[in-house]
Parts: sequence; C-alpha cells; structure tokens
Amino acid sequence: MFGVRFVCMCLLGAAISAGFCQPAAARKVAVTIDAGQTGAPISRFIYGQFIEHLGRCIYGGIWAEMLEDRKFYFPITADYDPYRGTRNVSKNSPFAVVGASPWQIIGSPDSVTMVKEDSLVGEHTPLIQPGGGIRQLDLGLVKDKKYTGYIYLKPKQTSTNVIISLIWGDGPGDRESTQLLVVSNRHGKYTFQLTAGADTVKGKLEIKTAAGSCLVGTVSLMPADNVEGMRADTLELLKELNAPMYRWPGGNFVSGYDWRDGIGPRDKRPPRSNPAWTGVEHNDFGFNEFVRFCRLVEAEPMVTVNTGFGDAYSAAAQLEYSNGSTDTPMGALRAENGAPEPFGVRYWAIGNEMYGGWQLGHMKLEHYVRKHNWVVDKMRQVDPDIIPIASGNAGSWSEGLLKSCSNHIDLIAEHFYCQEKPDLIEHTSQIADRIRRKVEYHRQLREKLDTLEGKDIQIAMTEWNYWYGRHEFGELGTRYFVKDGLGVAIGLHEYFRHSGMIFLANYAQTVNVIGCIKTSKTAAAFETTGLALKLYRNHFGTVPVSVSGDVEPLDVAAAWTANRKALTVAVVNPTEREHELAVDLQGAPMRRQGVLWRIAHSNPMAYNEPGKEPKVVIDEKQISNISDGVILPPLSISLYKLAIRR
Repeated sequence: MFGVRFVCMCLLGAAISAGFCQPAAARKVAVTIDAGQTGAPISRFIYGQFIEHLGRCIYGGIWAEMLEDRKFYFPITADYDPYRGTRNVSKNSPFAVVGASPWQIIGSPDSVTMVKEDSLVGEHTPLIQPGGGIRQLDLGLVKDKKYTGYIYLKPKQTSTNVIISLIWGDGPGDRESTQLLVVSNRHGKYTFQLTAGADTVKGKLEIKTAAGSCLVGTVSLMPADNVEGMRADTLELLKELNAPMYRWPGGNFVSGYDWRDGIGPRDKRPPRSNPAWTGVEHNDFGFNEFVRFCRLVEAEPMVTVNTGFGDAYSAAAQLEYSNGSTDTPMGALRAENGAPEPFGVRYWAIGNEMYGGWQLGHMKLEHYVRKHNWVVDKMRQVDPDIIPIASGNAGSWSEGLLKSCSNHIDLIAEHFYCQEKPDLIEHTSQIADRIRRKVEYHRQLREKLDTLEGKDIQIAMTEWNYWYGRHEFGELGTRYFVKDGLGVAIGLHEYFRHSGMIFLANYAQTVNVIGCIKTSKTAAAFETTGLALKLYRNHFGTVPVSVSGDVEPLDVAAAWTANRKALTVAVVNPTEREHELAVDLQGAPMRRQGVLWRIAHSNPMAYNEPGKEPKVVIDEKQISNISDGVILPPLSISLYKLAIRR
C-alpha cells in the first residue's frame, strides 16, 4: 500500500503561482516522497461511471428527446395535470416527474379520444377529430436553434391535413408551423424541421388536424445538433470527463427490466412503467444505444443482467445478442437490428444489490448463491471469456458469495453512499473512510476463506458517491458543492492507495441523478465532483509511489505517469486555512519547471449551474522553482506534473 492516509506529498513545491502569497499563519508541514518505491498500477477503470434509467440521467440528460411520453403510455384526458411531486421534488419543479399525460387537448374535450385499435405501439393511441389537436408544454428552446422531429400519422378516412407548430410565446407571430398532407392507409412517418424564435423554457409543440380525423402513432422532437439521438452539450462534457467504463442499465431498475423491450425499431418498442423508480420507461435507449454511446465516448461497456425477476436463460440470451456471431439466433437478431458485428462486451455484472429487501426478486443468501452460479454457468456456455462481477455487500453477504461462488466470480461488487456531515473535515473524509473499510474487510476474507486461496478476486466498487440534499434536477437530482469535490478527490487518493485490491469503480450516476454533470433543458455543466474526476482522469499518473509523513488533515497522493517521464502529485486541502508544504523528494531528479492544475474556491458551498458562468473551474498554469515548497490555498485540489531529468 503506497501513500499514507492524510499524508501530504507536497513535493512540488513551488512558489507556484505568483498569486499565492504565504500568510504568516500558514501551517508548515513536511513529507517524503520516494519515487523509487512503487505500488501496483492504478487501473484506469477506477474512473468508471454508472448510468441508470432513473430520473433525468438518460432521458432529459444524455438522450436528446424533448417530449415526455412520446408514445402515449398515459391516456390523454381533459383533466390536464401531468406533474407529480416525489420525495424532495416539488410538483412545481421544472423537473417534476410526469405521472399523467403531458399532452393537453386543444379545443373541445371530446375532440381527442384514446383508441386501442390501430395503435402503432403500446395499448392505445390518440384519435384527433377535425379541428382538434394536442400540445405539449414546458419545452426548453434556444433562439435560432433548429429542431428536427417526426410523427407517425394515419388518417381515419381517406386523407387529412395536420399542422405541426413550434411555439415560443403568446403572440400570433411567436410560432413556426408546417403542414403535412396525410394520405396513407397505414401509419406513415412524416418528418419536419422548425426553428425557435426566442429563448424560453415554456415552449410548446402543437399537433392539430385541419380536416379529417387522424390517428397519432408516436412523436419525436430533438435539437437538430443531436448526435445519434444524444444531446450534443452533454456528450461534449462526457468526452471531457473521459470515463473509461460505463455500467448500465442499473441499479434497482435492472431487476424488473426485460432487455428485449429495448431492442428493435425504436418507435415500436413498448413504453412501460419504470419498474423501480417513477415515471415512464420509453425504451428509446436500449442495448444497441448503450453500446453505441460507449463507442462515442470511447468507453468500455459493463452490462448488468437481471437476477431479480430475470433468470439464467434470459441472461444467456442477452449475452448471445451481445457477443454471438450471426450464426446464432440472438446474434442474427442483433444483425437484423442494424449491428452485424458483435458488441464484444466483456464485463457483466450479475445482478444488483440482491441482498436488499428493496430489490425486486430479493432472496436469501442461500438461495441467491445458487442463482448466481446458475446464471454464470449459462452465460459461460455462450461466451467463456466474460468477466462476471458478483453483487456483493461487505459482511455475511460478500462472505457467503466468496465462500460458495468463488469459481463463478472474477470481481466482486461493493456499493456505498455518504450523507452530509456538518463538520468540513468529517464530510470530506467519508468516502475515503468507506473505501478503506471495504478493502480491510476483503483483506480479512482473503486470510479467512480457503475458497480464496490462489485467487485474486478484486473489488469492483460499482456504485459510490455522496447522496444527500434537495433534488434540484429531478428525481434524485442532488446538487454538489466544493466540499463534495474535495471529498471525491480524497476518495480517489484512497483508491490509489489500494490499487492492488480495487480494479474498478463506477461513480454513480453520471448525469443529473446524483451526477457529476447536471443539465437544464438547454444547457449542461460540470458539478464540482465532475471537475475532480475529470482532473484526475486526464492528468494523474498510473503507478503510485511511496509517501510518508504526517500532515493531517491534508491528503496527498503521488504517481508516475505510464511512461515514467513525469511524476504527478496531488494535494487536497479540505480546510479553510492555507498550508505551506515542504517535500523531501527521493528516487528521481525533478526539473525545475512543471504544470499545476488547481480547483479552489473560498466558499465550501459554491457550485456550478447549467447555462451560467461557472463559479468553480480547473485553473492551469506553469510553475517553477519547485524546490522551495508550495502554498496550498484553502478548500483546494492541487495537481502537479513534474518532468524528470534524464
């Protein structure tokens, strides 16, 4: 284990920035970094992420669809009251949960009826009488931005005219419309493009029939700059985040999810009630979309299979759909759905939190170990090279799995979440404390269990984060502050210290839902936690080195870059006072110049807001004279990169 907890490797010294002056009251500390003593390489998968069909993580966050309930899961009625409050989400929130139809009838209440016959998808479809219509409110629009859409229509008789309008105000000129002539005797797909004339979060899309009655199958509206159905602004930040792995689709969601609902033609996939959370699961973002998403952000996919209400045969079929050749039934189906080449998914999480009574299909340990082994056996018959990840929980559950399933486990998952603490040091140290306790427990199991002899089953921390506060961005959409970014950075340091025990970690969840990126209807921004993850992923080294010294409550980690041409040192100051650091650097001659990246703010409660100038940023500057020590500002993360002299 390399790097001592709360040990400030202040090596980099440096009169780093002209702007940081040493106050008389600055506390002086000293540490020793021995670059010649190295630990196990840090897995890049430590910087993994997790996305789930929950709140606005995918729909409203990653996925670009602007319309709620576009497949008409809820019946449209004259009683327009779509929004529902949930715990910590007000009914009047701009991101309230849709619990009834978000489509409002235009004109007479009886001009729109729900009919079951001729439904394109789902149980029913709206029939609009001549002169009637429906509209959806509360759309976020940007002036001069183009929006593309399509609609499936079928005239009830011979033909009809349908008018589609994008509206951004109350005046007669605050709209752009297009007229569609519908003549097909079956559901036809009609496309349109409209441009917003003003900024608003109260935009509308109207669908009206000018003559003749008409069935509406599905409707879609996206910004024209969407990337294969994904939000361009969110995708840009995700690429900057540079996460090497994404876990999907859950989470609690997966235990009631049938993966088959999310494949095939998108507009004909059935809408469902979310089995674990609230709202509608549109099934627009399914297996194919997830794999394509991972390709776009250059990340490895991890898929969780349903061991709640699901079974081994379904999991094996899903694996065959993913990795099977076109000579197999499921591989042929994948090709039919537009993906002839196998997905090649290697990492498979076997269930989610199956120890919890909140989980659909929850069962006792003695029963679940049989199910875990059954599922893995069936999956290995399809692809023996998969990496199965058990659904663990430190205590009797993880011990039972490792005792009875060790031949069916390559990695074992652990989860944890931290609440808010009133004391700043206690708050920022929580994540590291939880990581350390998980590692210590698994070290004890390695000594205790004969079934682990000769095996190296490492930890996959497939969910971890802070989770507290108001849901500002929809269901579970909590806001994060400077103090949370500091805690995440200290947590990363703890992952580095146990690089031989922890193979991967998935920050939960990436967008909106306790996410490191937050979105409004028209903008996206990094949270403080996202800035910390981005900083370390893109600039911290991969081979940890030894650090010694006592500088509590500061926290330090150091590592060589992969090519051993530079040493990186990260120092977190979670206090509201400056600190001066001196360092004894051994084992490598450093150049006088280097680079400093810093996240700092005087207010521990500062945060960033989508669509507004960020208050918290990553600053970068060149540094020199590193041998003289450094001044660390309060509430800061400082990451130094120092080239070595050859």
